[in-house]
Amino acid sequence: MYQAPRGTADILPEDQRYWSYVAAVAAEAAHTSGYSRIDTPVFEDTGLFKRTVGEETDIVQKEMYSFEDRGGQEVTLRPEGTAAVCRAYLEHGLHNQAQPVRLFYLSPMFRYDRPQAGRYRQFHQFGAEAIGDAGAAVDLEMIQLAMSMLDRLGLSGMTLVLNNIGDAADRPAYVEALREHFRPHLAHLGPDDRRRFDTSPLRLLDSKELAGEAFMDDAPRSTDYLGAEASAHWEELVGYLDALGVPYRLDHKLVRGLDYYTRTVFEVHPDEGGAQSAVCAGGRYDGLIEQLGGAPTPGIGFAAGIERIIANLRQQEVGVPEVRPHPAVIAYRGAAAKAAAVALATELRAGGHAAVVAPERSLKAQMRYASSIGAPTVLILGEAELAKGVVTVRDMATAEQREVRRADVGTALPRP
Repeated sequence: MYQAPRGTADILPEDQRYWSYVAAVAAEAAHTSGYSRIDTPVFEDTGLFKRTVGEETDIVQKEMYSFEDRGGQEVTLRPEGTAAVCRAYLEHGLHNQAQPVRLFYLSPMFRYDRPQAGRYRQFHQFGAEAIGDAGAAVDLEMIQLAMSMLDRLGLSGMTLVLNNIGDAADRPAYVEALREHFRPHLAHLGPDDRRRFDTSPLRLLDSKELAGEAFMDDAPRSTDYLGAEASAHWEELVGYLDALGVPYRLDHKLVRGLDYYTRTVFEVHPDEGGAQSAVCAGGRYDGLIEQLGGAPTPGIGFAAGIERIIANLRQQEVGVPEVRPHPAVIAYRGAAAKAAAVALATELRAGGHAAVVAPERSLKAQMRYASSIGAPTVLILGEAELAKGVVTVRDMATAEQREVRRADVGTALPRP
């Protein structure tokens, strides 16, 4: 028997209310902050991600689903959303619009990762990007959007974690300081981390294998190596957060796992989660548009994992509304009543009501069916009802029954 591929999950009907709820609340939070939706293709030219995410990142080295299509083009299932949005920003001339351009997306992503709790090979993200403004006020806006979205969902106990990794010009001195720090500990580094030591020492701070090592806490801090502009930007952002009373925690080991990040980086963690439990993560990427061939253009964004958000909603037992009310069931006795039931279901659906005709069983079995699917109301048709031009309406919660004129049945049901 076939099963879903490892690292993927079916979203069953009983789970859909969580997905619809998160999508609706996230979109409303984005619209409130002036963001408009964008959708990009599920696959892109492989070079887009190699160029922006970074050749030495785990995503490019180990996790991308890349293949050659029938036309001989190397394409990759989208592992993250920012690069694709920036490609669309340039391709469609959005840089000619009023800046910044504020965009959001709700999309599936794909990474060949080791499946574990909250981590899938096909996963879904809500993301937001503000492209074209270098000011710290936009960093604040992005952080507020992420926190507001989680708050609107009804989640509590979320901690904002911050760092500033500086500009490209600040990086060489900091990288050299990291190498000097980690050089005495090379014996503790596995093959992947030794490669990172040579190619991208910042990745060592993000290493899962080194997370428990004491020397990680003593690593040089990027905020001690900021240039004048990055330092002023950082002080302005922290000043906004302090003035508004936004709680946060500084973490000098927070660097994010993609090469395009600059200056502000942040994550949001549930208080009861572990080191790999972030539900939102993002930061500034002021050099990314230029990497793609555009003029120097600042940007900042974040992405939130829908699966992790839903896991936290379930853990915190947040009440989530049904997508739609359960349908009314039309039960019947006899062939003539069945034909009338089919016609009534057609009319009710045309009027926006959810309605299904019961399976062809005894009336008692039809009532059991209605109960099993959670129908709030059963509409009963039989010879007596047909003769009088009425429908018997049964409230399944109270077991009360009443007769309603056939023409007025729609008014006896909940409004669609």
